[in-house]
Amino acid sequence: MSTRSSPSLSVFSACEVSDALIKLGVPNGGLIPDIHILSPSTSSNLRLCAPAYTVQMVLASNKSAPKLSQHFVDTATEGSVIVVSAPPQAKNAVWGGLMTAGAQARGAVGVIISGRCRDLAEHRDAGFPVFARGHSTVGQSPFVRPAAINVPLHIPTQGVDADGPDTFPPATVEPGDWIVADEDGVVCVPKSKVDEVVRIAQQGKEVDAKCMEDIKAGKGVQASFKLHRGK
Repeated sequence: MSTRSSPSLSVFSACEVSDALIKLGVPNGGLIPDIHILSPSTSSNLRLCAPAYTVQMVLASNKSAPKLSQHFVDTATEGSVIVVSAPPQAKNAVWGGLMTAGAQARGAVGVIISGRCRDLAEHRDAGFPVFARGHSTVGQSPFVRPAAINVPLHIPTQGVDADGPDTFPPATVEPGDWIVADEDGVVCVPKSKVDEVVRIAQQGKEVDAKCMEDIKAGKGVQASFKLHRGK
């Protein structure tokens, strides 16, 4: 019996995790598309791996959605990554420097925004990981407001035909799902699949290492793939 401990999800890149999810039949590979790292500015070694604390934003004109009794940052859980979903038409930021300060004080490890942020210099000075679709100069009010926390988020691909036959599958983030994010992108791992993802990602990592060795030795991409990947 081997005494070597099993690898954890945190040792794998977002790409390796996506590959594992594809093999498990998750059609979008867990990708939350078009979200990029904006802080810190030097990001090559950054990797987030933490459970999701979810926040749903709605347009301010939506009078029927609930209102929160506390600021959503003040109820974030220690060790979590905050995942915010904003209305796709919103051009304002839903995260700023004061929220980063609050999140750090709560022990949150980063924020993923399907939407925009602002105060880039403040996030970078704080060394706080911020992933977003873009940035803006204007804040939440009077455009959007938070309506719910720790609810499932359904995040479609933006800027495409939502009903087209080749539309990229939307992402769903459940509270407590694991988020893996690095400079390649943001991936959501359903909490029920973490062990399977770790197992398959480790296999893939070992296969790719063999492919890399052979390709660097001049054996060719196709031949190396066929030998180690079987195709």
